Amino acid sequence: MKKILLVDDDKDFVESTRTLLEEKYEVVVAYDGNEGIAKAREEKPDLIILDVIMPVEDGFTAADEIAGDDELKAIPLMLLTSFGSRMTKETEIPRSRGMEVSADDYVEKPVDPEVLFERVKKLIGE
Repeated sequence: MKKILLVDDDKDFVESTRTLLEEKYEVVVAYDGNEGIAKAREEKPDLIILDVIMPVEDGFTAADEIAGDDELKAIPLMLLTSFGSRMTKETEIPRSRGMEVSADDYVEKPVDPEVLFERVKKLIGE
């Protein structure tokens, strides 16, 4: 069974998305960028789904670390976030920062479950 690492600080979102994805995949979770990178090294997932707006280390910074890490850079990365709609009203992160990130897919929240499954299947190679 393929393994997905879901990194998001919103516990309700994590639980609902984990429940959805566990129909077809093993799901491991982390609640901030630092924990996500540690779990990625430990678990060696087939896909990382990473939120952008998080405390401790934001998703853009974590994505940069993943892309620069020889052990992790081959793992497909999906940014799943409401960042585009929240922009600078609720965060200090500039919108242009999203253009600099090396990600394999970028999906806005809320995402339709069928769309999420299709994007996950594409990235995992099913």
